[in-house]
Amino acid sequence: MPELNSRKQIDLRRRSIYLLPNLFTTAALFAGFYAIVQSMNSRFEYAAVAIFVAMVLDGLDGRVARLTHTQSEFGAEYDSLSDMVSFGVAPSLVIYEWALKGLGKWGWFAAFIYCAGTALRLARFNTNIDIVDKRYFQGLPSPAAAALIAGFVWVMLDNHIAGQDVRWVACALTVFAGLSMVSNLQFYSFKAINMRKSVPFIMVFMFALFFIFVSVNPPAILFLLFLGYCLSGYVMLLWSWRNRKSPPPAA
Repeated sequence: MPELNSRKQIDLRRRSIYLLPNLFTTAALFAGFYAIVQSMNSRFEYAAVAIFVAMVLDGLDGRVARLTHTQSEFGAEYDSLSDMVSFGVAPSLVIYEWALKGLGKWGWFAAFIYCAGTALRLARFNTNIDIVDKRYFQGLPSPAAAALIAGFVWVMLDNHIAGQDVRWVACALTVFAGLSMVSNLQFYSFKAINMRKSVPFIMVFMFALFFIFVSVNPPAILFLLFLGYCLSGYVMLLWSWRNRKSPPPAA
C-alpha cells in the first residue's frame, strides 16, 4: 500500500500544474509575443532585447522547477510550446521584417528554414531527452540560435546599419542558425555545473566581472559570445576529426 500511494503521488505530480515555474514560462512566452508585435511596428531594437529577456526567463523556469521539486509533464510541454514562439517564430519574423523582406522568396525561405529548424530541434530534444549525454546538446539549442539572430539585429542597429545593407549576411546567418539546430553537432550544455556546491571566492568575482564586461557594450558583447558558442560545435567537430586522423604514438 505505501508503494502504491507513492506511485500515485508521483503520477499526480507529473500531471499537476504548478504556478511558480509556469509563471516564468508564461513570462518568456509574453516576451516572445512582444518581440513579434514590436517587429511588426518596426521597433526592432525592442524586439531583439525582448528575445534576450525570453532567453533569461526560459533558463529560470526549469531551474526553479528543479529547486522547488515542481517538475511536471505539463510544464515540459508548455515550456516547449513557449520556446517555439519565443525562439522560433519571433526571431524568424524579426529578421525577416528587418532585413529579409527585400529578398523576395529567398527572404521568407531563409526565415522558414530557421523556423522549421527550431520546431525540429525542439521535437528531437523532447524525444531524446532521456538517452543523450546531458553534458552536451545535440544540435544548436534554440535559445542560442535566437540570441545569435537577435544579437545580430541589435548590434547592427546599434551601429546605425540598416537591414537592407546587410540583407545577404542576415540571410546566410539565418540559414546557418537553422541548419545548426538540426545538425548532429555537439554543443556544451553547462548542465555539469552544480549551482548548489560551494565555489571559491574568485569564481564569484569572475562572475561579477562578466556582467561588467557585458555592460560595456551589450549588443556587441552578447552577439560575439553567442557567435562563439554557435561556432564551438564546429570547432569540436574539427577537433574530433583531427584526433581520428592523427597517427597513434609510437611504442
